[in-house]
Amino acid sequence: MSGPLPRRIGLFQATSINMSQMVGIGPFVTIPLMVAAFGGPQAVIGFLAGAVLALADGLVWAELGAAMPGAGGTYIYLREAFQYRSGRLMPFLFVWTAILFIPLIMSTGVQGLVQYLTYLWPSMTTGQGDIVGLAVVALVVLLLWRRVESIGRITVVMWAVMIVSVVAVILAAFTHFHPSMAFTWPAHAVDLGHGSFWLGFASGLTIGIYDYLGYNTTAYLGAELKDPGRVLPRSVVYSILAVMVIYLGMQIGVLGVIPWHDMLDPNNVASQSVASAVLEKTLGKGAADVVTVLILITAFASVVTGLLGGSRVPFDAARDKVFFRSFAKLHPRHDFPVLGLLVMGAITAAGFVLARHVGTSATHPPLTVLIALLTTVMVIVQSFAQIAALLILRRRQPTLSRPYRMLLFPLPLVIAAIGWAVIYCYADKANPGIHPIEWSLAWVALGLISFAIWSRLEKIWPFGPKEIHEEFTLPQPEETPAP
Repeated sequence: MSGPLPRRIGLFQATSINMSQMVGIGPFVTIPLMVAAFGGPQAVIGFLAGAVLALADGLVWAELGAAMPGAGGTYIYLREAFQYRSGRLMPFLFVWTAILFIPLIMSTGVQGLVQYLTYLWPSMTTGQGDIVGLAVVALVVLLLWRRVESIGRITVVMWAVMIVSVVAVILAAFTHFHPSMAFTWPAHAVDLGHGSFWLGFASGLTIGIYDYLGYNTTAYLGAELKDPGRVLPRSVVYSILAVMVIYLGMQIGVLGVIPWHDMLDPNNVASQSVASAVLEKTLGKGAADVVTVLILITAFASVVTGLLGGSRVPFDAARDKVFFRSFAKLHPRHDFPVLGLLVMGAITAAGFVLARHVGTSATHPPLTVLIALLTTVMVIVQSFAQIAALLILRRRQPTLSRPYRMLLFPLPLVIAAIGWAVIYCYADKANPGIHPIEWSLAWVALGLISFAIWSRLEKIWPFGPKEIHEEFTLPQPEETPAP
């Protein structure tokens, strides 16, 4: 039997891991979407609001992860908290939803790649874009069809390319920066009494939190962190603050070079490839072409790393007998989870094509559709469920070691709950005709049916005994009566 994973990841490494997952293709493709949501350069509000929600929710992850530093993240927290009443239902549903929302995140990377490729290939048709995107997904799956050790070196190089891309865009923007363009807001830009502002705010918050996704990566590596009670909470907070500075620098810099109206014009290159437009305007077409290639590599890297980690989620759960056993099978030669990779690769491809053909690109850009769908699916069985899990565990497992307890409790919990509720409740209004709430509920309902089938086959609750196992609690003192 193999021993525990060695704890080798320190604070700097942990923060870097979070940041590498957070800064992918997102900032290169969402700036025009954020400007469209707010209707002007006041779009910076969206990135700030996203940071506040990420910080509040990050403190939920920090307390849970520091108390239960195992490999698995959310499904461990839900397993421990909800086992008393519903057995393994909640961790099963989390894995079920992760099989959808993780590939949808990867679909945004594929869409971002196709968007930026249009800068180099302006005559690309919709059909050609579909073929390119599907080819990218196939190439990623082929690349991951090998031992993980050989992939590590590739992802490090791709991460370095991403950093160079971000820095190049920010530096280029501030060499030709016009403060009046970035800081002159339209009249009534922030009219709190008008419903359109709050609708735009909800859309912007959804886009903003999408850009920060990845701040919880170290929670899934809890078994490998040095001093997780200290390292995990700090890695979450430090990575969010650092990425916020990067995003604000990029957003403000871009707005100081490209008129915000250009980002709303579907016929203008800035609406599809805003970073390329910045480089072309500041340093010329040659520099723009080079950075566009770097951004294409960044987009590709985000899909590679996302599917690499995502395919392990159902594998870990199945190995711990929380999901279908077939997902626990490894490739006989290369030791990677075959079914998880194939299923998530297929959903990534399907999500990419579906989003490109839903509605019209002007009314429902593919990225907006994907972000709306993935956030609504994620909110129910991860965001809301973890907030409940923290409260349940404080009551049910008082002896659980908590090296980090949420600062200013319960204020961050309330802020996180309100933020996720705004994103979820406004999803249909912000995306008319797409029905993300209905799709999310349908997927959860299908998950309940799947759980009923699985639990029947496995003969566990509700078709067998309910197993209560408090894996992380400390022993009760002898004089303390059992609860």
